[in-house]
Amino acid sequence: MDPSTATTEQMQNECEPESSSIWSWWPSWRPTSMSLLKTTESKILACIQNELWARFVTLPNQDRIWTLTLTKKAQPAPKTPLVMVHGFGGGVGLWIRNMDTLSRSRPVYAFDLLGFGRSSRPPFPSDAAKAEEQFVDSIEQWRQSVGLENMILLGHSLGGYLAASYAIQHPSRVSHLVLVDPWGFPEQPQAQTLETQDQGTEVFKRPPLPRWVKAIAAVVSLFNPLAVIRAAGPWGPGLVNRFRPDFKRKFEDLFEDDTMTQYIYHCNAQTPSGEVGFRAMAESLGWAKRPMLQRVHQLPPSMPLTMLYGARSWVDSSSGQSVVQIRSQSLTKVILIDDASHHVYADQPEEFNKVVENICNSVN
Repeated sequence: MDPSTATTEQMQNECEPESSSIWSWWPSWRPTSMSLLKTTESKILACIQNELWARFVTLPNQDRIWTLTLTKKAQPAPKTPLVMVHGFGGGVGLWIRNMDTLSRSRPVYAFDLLGFGRSSRPPFPSDAAKAEEQFVDSIEQWRQSVGLENMILLGHSLGGYLAASYAIQHPSRVSHLVLVDPWGFPEQPQAQTLETQDQGTEVFKRPPLPRWVKAIAAVVSLFNPLAVIRAAGPWGPGLVNRFRPDFKRKFEDLFEDDTMTQYIYHCNAQTPSGEVGFRAMAESLGWAKRPMLQRVHQLPPSMPLTMLYGARSWVDSSSGQSVVQIRSQSLTKVILIDDASHHVYADQPEEFNKVVENICNSVN
């Protein structure tokens, strides 16, 4: 059966992707499963008011991409759809504050990246370029399977990096590129050595990182970035609550309990796959082996590009200004959203939605 024509009920009744790795040999050790992820996500998606079609889209190689399509009842003439790509360790549920509003005037698609969320979790190569290629190829195969000719492509964090790479390789498919606090743009700076005049000691300056980033960075060089969550077994959900209490706060008006932190846990306690691909592409947690600033000039001059940053984010917005200089002859904008951290769309959803709606309104 073609998944693009299957009903939601039919697709939901399909078997969930099976996990097979060193992490699944003792199922009781980790209080997670694809079924629990599905249940938690269903609670989140129940908040959606517009028409929702949720299903797996099967790629030619039989990998499956978990996909949401939102449309408003009695929507006007079809417009270029908005496609939203989540960041590292995320999934479609994190867009819950945005999808209803953004689908008022055009279809909105959101999908779990290959190797994340409820999508298939295949092996990824250890080579940075090949891992990136696997991600980008899966997005293009997804587009073909869904049948989209053009799209407004929006990516957050790792999703922004991959969206930029996709737009470089498939420019005719992207009407407007929107990058939200994108990861992997600048080159990793060399440690700056300062000599004090009187003691001659060395001081190394590094960009400030939040506690949860430092905690993951401590193990990323030895293990997959989220290995600590799986290794913690029954204490894994507690670790997510401890290091990411902000997720509960960002959505507390929607869920009084730990729904969102449970969602994050179940997304990332499964078989590591997408994070293996991320590790292959990352020099360290904050930097890419193949920085996007070195390639952004390959975007066609005619492609509009908007970069959104949280004013309080740990991602340096100066990369956006560098892109403006590189694309000086092209329509390129950088927008800072006040009182927003890395997860701009959840910190300031009304302002984020307004900015993105204005971008969408510039595209037929």
